[in-house]
Amino acid sequence: MDEQKRKRAIWAWTMYDWANSAFATTIMAAVLPVYYTSVAAANLPPNIATAYWGFTTSISALLAAIISPILGAMADFSGAKKRYLTIFMILGVTGTALLYFVRTGDWLLGSLFFILGNIGFAGSLVYYDALLPHVARPDELDQVSSRGYAMGYIGGGVLLAINLAMILFVPGFFPPEQEAEITQLMTRMAFLTVAVWWFIFTLPLLNYVSEPKRRILPGEEKFNPVQASFSRLSTTFKEIRNYRDLSIFLLAFWVYANGIGTIITMATAYGNEIGIGQTTLIGTLLMVQFLAAPFAILFGRLAKRIGPKKAIYLSLSVYTLISIMGYFLQFEWQFWALGALVATVQGGSQALSRSVMGRMIPKSKSAEFFGFFSVFEKFANIAGPFLFGVVSTLTGASRLSIVSLIFFFGIGMYLLSRVNIERGMKVAELEEQTLIDQDVLNQPA
Repeated sequence: MDEQKRKRAIWAWTMYDWANSAFATTIMAAVLPVYYTSVAAANLPPNIATAYWGFTTSISALLAAIISPILGAMADFSGAKKRYLTIFMILGVTGTALLYFVRTGDWLLGSLFFILGNIGFAGSLVYYDALLPHVARPDELDQVSSRGYAMGYIGGGVLLAINLAMILFVPGFFPPEQEAEITQLMTRMAFLTVAVWWFIFTLPLLNYVSEPKRRILPGEEKFNPVQASFSRLSTTFKEIRNYRDLSIFLLAFWVYANGIGTIITMATAYGNEIGIGQTTLIGTLLMVQFLAAPFAILFGRLAKRIGPKKAIYLSLSVYTLISIMGYFLQFEWQFWALGALVATVQGGSQALSRSVMGRMIPKSKSAEFFGFFSVFEKFANIAGPFLFGVVSTLTGASRLSIVSLIFFFGIGMYLLSRVNIERGMKVAELEEQTLIDQDVLNQPA
């Protein structure tokens, strides 16, 4: 591949972050949760509506976590990472578009369509992440991964700003008796904009990123994709001890991602509990989206100077500081300041975790291993929120819950210190070379 085509492929790859992040911001974080509890589940008691939304998100995350490794192994066997990404993208886009038809009392439909959308979102990310080692050279993994996160923050933030403007301001142009109806219509239209945005900005990846080589192991010639996936997962579990550093990294990632994920998911609820206004909560969310983009790129450059491990250490240290400062949070300006501090490390910590993972896996097993990465990522939203809730219940308030998150950052940094990235890279390179020597690469799909 010539240099111009390679750079175009990298740009096209990052555009998928721009495309799918609209689902993360508008559907998962800002608009649908409020619409679900206040409109779709309006006929239910408020606590039951909130509980049903919690069950919905948990079920969708669990399903995505279960199927991710299986689908990753199938894609590696079939030589069809882009094809599988397309299938899940279309599933996600369809589920998102169908949310337009959810009206008052349709909480069951809302749950079903969100689960479809979220499975499509999570499933497509397995193949998107798996393409990273194929579009970027080893020496630029940190920078390309960070650029992808930066594009995601900007793209998700731009459409969220447009959607919030539709919902908050358009109804004001109508008579007061119609405002509630128009607000609902604008919210449902926002769901459609996410579907269209997601589909359109996926096209560059489909056009300009090449499908990686297929890998067929000895004895798999007569397997169908499902048989091959279970066979490979069984083999991977048996051989996981050969990937010692990768295994420790995945555990470290799971631990510190629990702390990061809890701050992301519980920040607005915590702010609301201590009396922070809705304008500040929404404004801070938008600020984080746009401010995180340049800092994600800066962290990629920082990793090139000091190494990705030290850069992740720095981000986790800042998160520890945020947890401590959160205990003393009282005023709205402090919430803005903490939001800005989160923005400086949020994208960098996630992007560098992805690129470190990409370093320590055989390229031809990328979808399979990023399927495991997806499992750890999905289950990283269990222990943190659970600890947050337990501490809040025992103490009667959430201030100590915020401080308790330093446990995840401290343990995560310790485990990360046990990871030798260079050694992990050598293991991956040796495995890849073995496959090449066995002539199991470049098989026809």
